[in-house]
Amino acid sequence: MNAQRDYADLVQRGLTLDLTRGKPSPRQLDLSNDMLGLPSTYRAADGTDGRNYGGLQGLPELRALFAPLLQVPAGQLVVGGNASLAMMHDTIVHALLSPVPGAARRWVEEPEITFLCPVPGYDRHFTICERFGIKMVPVPMGADGPDMDVVERLVAADASVKGIWCVPKYSNPSGVVYGDETVRRLAAMPAAAPDFRIFWDNAYAVHHLTGTPAELADILALSAEHGHPDRVFVYGSTSKVTLAGGGVAFFGSSPANVEWFLANTAKQSIGPDKINQLRHVEFLRDAEGVAAHMRRHAELVWPKFELVDRVLAKELGGLASWTSPKGGYFISLEVPHAAEVVARAKAAGIALTPAGATHPYGKDPDDRTIRIAPTYPDLEELEQAITGLAVCVRLVADERG
Repeated sequence: MNAQRDYADLVQRGLTLDLTRGKPSPRQLDLSNDMLGLPSTYRAADGTDGRNYGGLQGLPELRALFAPLLQVPAGQLVVGGNASLAMMHDTIVHALLSPVPGAARRWVEEPEITFLCPVPGYDRHFTICERFGIKMVPVPMGADGPDMDVVERLVAADASVKGIWCVPKYSNPSGVVYGDETVRRLAAMPAAAPDFRIFWDNAYAVHHLTGTPAELADILALSAEHGHPDRVFVYGSTSKVTLAGGGVAFFGSSPANVEWFLANTAKQSIGPDKINQLRHVEFLRDAEGVAAHMRRHAELVWPKFELVDRVLAKELGGLASWTSPKGGYFISLEVPHAAEVVARAKAAGIALTPAGATHPYGKDPDDRTIRIAPTYPDLEELEQAITGLAVCVRLVADERG
């Protein structure tokens, strides 16, 4: 194959393709169109009038629906607006301004705050840290989650380490699922900071793409068993389950942490959108309703993941490596000179997330990771984009020798 000729042909095609963000496709959003005519009542199960103020923690029936899916007792779950990212952002703001349970002082009064960041990871976690001047320390990811020898050493030795970001199931972007031993060690490890927290972003808890869903150990229960009941903040949402702009988000933790979170949230809100919560309860019904709905998502999404794997194997076998996740929204492609590959793709009309976005401060020291988001394009556009991306990988490899 002539990489120079293939790239010239690619540029001549004048493509305009976008693989930058993990968005549901229009066909996926169509699966939830019936929600637009719901709810059929504005009354909750306990008689609450969903049209009015109040109910800061969220409707009990929606908390009960998602409690087993997020592995959080319903009484320790909070339902918010459409963005779990907003709840993560607000949690850090609350910790900066109001001492978390077990803390001697507010985080803003600390000389330095450090977060551990498994890499490759989720860029929006990193931008939250950057916004608030939180120092980020990369931790390598393995097949079962972050390198726990590194995590345990850093958390035990440095009281400035206040948190670690985790996407434990079908991680963004690698698709890694944390193994039971990794979860146990996270729950049990000694921490120099008494207010150390695990930010457990379980964004893809129900986003299985095969008939064999991944299992995840219950970190909230394990942390309590090991004497650290307040260690974990759990997050989730329905952004990629129902309507991305009209979903609901969740925060879950220990009773003490939930009380702290709600006390702070009460300063900014008189209550969430309970009509939308009723809409979700009526549409999804129960855990099996969620599972059935997500199987319909998988029927649309899994062929796209298979297509990416097939094209990359055909075009880049022996020249690159990539993940083959069984859930979630992303594929991680590892190539030499990733930034140059992304630049070449952009010049050919194929937009990708910047190569360094999977690492703190936008800097991948190995310049190897490219995050592929295959969900939004249709199959024809996706095949064009991945084939074009492969051309760019081959071109850069050829030029670099």
